[in-house]
Amino acid sequence: MDWLTGTKIPVGATASRIFDWLQVNGAWVFDAISDAMDALIGWLLWAFQTPHPLIVVVVFAALTWLLQRRLSTCILVAAAFLFVLNQGYWEETTESLTLVLASCLVCMAVGVPIGIAAAHRPTLYAWMRPVLDLMQTLPTFVYLIPAIVFFGIGMVPGLLATVIFVLPAPIRLTHLGISSTPAALMEAAEAFGATDRQRLWKVELPYAFPQIMAGLNQTIMLSLSMVVIAALVGADGLGVPVVRALNQVNTALGFEAGLVIVVVAVALDRMLRVEQR
Repeated sequence: MDWLTGTKIPVGATASRIFDWLQVNGAWVFDAISDAMDALIGWLLWAFQTPHPLIVVVVFAALTWLLQRRLSTCILVAAAFLFVLNQGYWEETTESLTLVLASCLVCMAVGVPIGIAAAHRPTLYAWMRPVLDLMQTLPTFVYLIPAIVFFGIGMVPGLLATVIFVLPAPIRLTHLGISSTPAALMEAAEAFGATDRQRLWKVELPYAFPQIMAGLNQTIMLSLSMVVIAALVGADGLGVPVVRALNQVNTALGFEAGLVIVVVAVALDRMLRVEQR
């Protein structure tokens, strides 16, 4: 086997050279991204932490009523956040919600247009599919290495690693929703003289809306699954007590923080659930 192992393909060395080149020549790009992400994170933290916690709970319950129109769901969401307050994890929860909401804004703003373009261009999606598979199957800890190299320690590298891991979900589900629009609907719109823009906004997007909302739901759930990993690069939130509990072998602390993460995930899932066709 010496003939196979004697000459190693320089995968790691090539990646290292690429990172070094980007670090030297693309510093201004990464600084601009970091400043924009810092501003977004700061604004969201202010929105969550400045009002009294009970006001935030009422706002979440009101949003749930607007989205679901079910009193039981509103009570469930309010009870979930009151439980977080009772356990003393409100600040950590708002930090995690900031990370989740920021990643959702970035992922949906990028993923939905890419999904629409991929649905309209099958060749583009055929080229994108291996990249999306790689983004979803590559160990999440690998994302932390370039994030630290380019953005240092803090919330920004945690946010960027989360975005890279989560982005395939809205792309795939938007592509699925748009591409599954019935041909009869498209033909009817074309027969009435609809333009390409009108077919997109009045036929394809309304039909694909449940799938797009499912993509948003998956984005939130996957982002919450990254809070512990993001804590390893200095991101604040519910991942910090989990990591602390792991280091101290503190069962009580780990179970409390883990249960709070589950409760928040269930509340957000019930808020944004859309019935599929």
